[in-house]
Amino acid sequence: MPVTVLVGTQWGDEGKGRAVDVLSERADMVVRCQGGTNAGHTVIAGDTELKLRLIPSSILRPAVPAIGDGVVIDPQVLLEEIDALAALGISTERLLVSGNAHLVMPYHRVLDRVIDRHLGRASLGTTKKGIGPAYADKASRIGLRVQDLLDMKIFAQKLELNLREKNAVLAKIYNQLPIDAKKVIAEYEGYAERLRPFIADTSLAIDRAIKDGRQVLLEGAQGTLLDIDHGTYPFVTSSQPTAAGACTGAGIGPRAIDRVVGATKAHCTRVGTGPFPTEIDGPVADRLRGVKGEQDAEFGTVTGRARRMGWLDGVLLRYAVRLNSLDELWISKLDKLTGVGPLKVAVAYRHEGTTYEDFPPHQSIFHKCEPVYEELEGWTEDVSGARSFEELPAAARAYVARVEEIAGVPASFVSVGPEREQVVRSERVPVTV
Repeated sequence: MPVTVLVGTQWGDEGKGRAVDVLSERADMVVRCQGGTNAGHTVIAGDTELKLRLIPSSILRPAVPAIGDGVVIDPQVLLEEIDALAALGISTERLLVSGNAHLVMPYHRVLDRVIDRHLGRASLGTTKKGIGPAYADKASRIGLRVQDLLDMKIFAQKLELNLREKNAVLAKIYNQLPIDAKKVIAEYEGYAERLRPFIADTSLAIDRAIKDGRQVLLEGAQGTLLDIDHGTYPFVTSSQPTAAGACTGAGIGPRAIDRVVGATKAHCTRVGTGPFPTEIDGPVADRLRGVKGEQDAEFGTVTGRARRMGWLDGVLLRYAVRLNSLDELWISKLDKLTGVGPLKVAVAYRHEGTTYEDFPPHQSIFHKCEPVYEELEGWTEDVSGARSFEELPAAARAYVARVEEIAGVPASFVSVGPEREQVVRSERVPVTV
C-alpha cells in the first residue's frame, strides 16, 4: 500500500511544509488531514516563498492536492490562498476539498477571542482563529460542514439553530453583540459559489488512488505534543496530529499506511504557553531564533509570535516515535546549530529524586521536571552546501547519529538550509515517496 504519513514530533513548526514539498516529488496525491488555519506551512522554492494554512504544501508539485475530512476550513482564508496562488501563476484547479470537513464560522472566531480573554492568566494562548470552537461544535454534532454549502436552505436552518445558542452566550456571558444570520448567509453564499467546483468525496478519491497503486502522502499539521489525547494537555490543539489521526482525517484504514516519517527540528521550539522542559533563554536562544523578517527566522507562520527556544528533547522524541510508529526521521534546521557549541540533548528527566527516561505519567511531573542533559561537540563549518552525510563535518554527523540512536529510528533526510535543494538524503533508507 503506497501511503506515507508525515507527522510532527514536537509542538509543531518542525519544517513539515518543507518536508512535504520534498517528499511529494514522487507523490501522486497529497492530503492535508487535520487542523485548520492555526497551522502554517512555509515552502521556499527558488524565488517563490509560500506561507500556506490550508492548501497542501505540495501545491508546487504535479500531485493532486486534497483537504481531508478531519480539517476545519475557514472558507474566506481558503479562497484567499487560492487567489494568492493564482496571482503567482500557480493553479489550484486540481484541488479537492472534502464535503465532510467542518466549517469555521464567524461566531467561532469571536468565541475563541472572548473565551481566551476570559481565562486571563489561565489562557491557553490559542491563535484566535476559531479552531477550538469549530472542533467543539463538531464533537457536539451541531457543526456546519462544507457539503452544507451545496444546499443553502439546509445551511440557513442549521445556522439559525446554532445562532440561538451562540448569540445568547455571546450577549449574556461575554457582553458581545449578536451575530446577524442574514449577513452570514449572504457571506457564505458567495463562498459556496466559488468552492462548489472543488468539493468532493476525498476519502473515495484517496481509496481509488491507493487501489491504482499511486503514491499518496498524508500531510499532518501541528505536532504530536499538541495532540488532544496524547499531548501536553490542556496546552494542545483540538485535533489529532498523529499518524492514527491522519488515517481518521483522510478517511482511510491503518492497513493502507506503509511508511511514517516524523519531522523533528535539530533543536526544540514551542509557540505560546505550556510546559517546555528544555527551554533556554539568552544569547544561544536569540541566535537560534534569528531576527524577525529574515528568512527561516523562528516566528510563527500564522501568528508572527516569537517561538520559544530549547535544546532537543530526546524523551519527547522517543515518545513521538512510540505514538506514531515512526519508521524514520526528517531532521530540520541542522544548519542553525552551526557555531553553537557545545550542544545539549535531553536524554531523561529528573523529579524529586526519580529519573524518567520515558514521558512522565502525570502532568505535574512534566511541568516541574528538570532535563538530564548529554553534551555533544558542536561545529563551526558551513553545512549549507552538504548533500550527503559524508560532506557534513564529523561533529554534525555524530550529532545526527546520536539523535538516531536516541530515537531508535534512522534519519532519512536532514535539511541544512531553507531552500528546497538544501537537503542531505540518506542512502541507508529507501525513498519510496
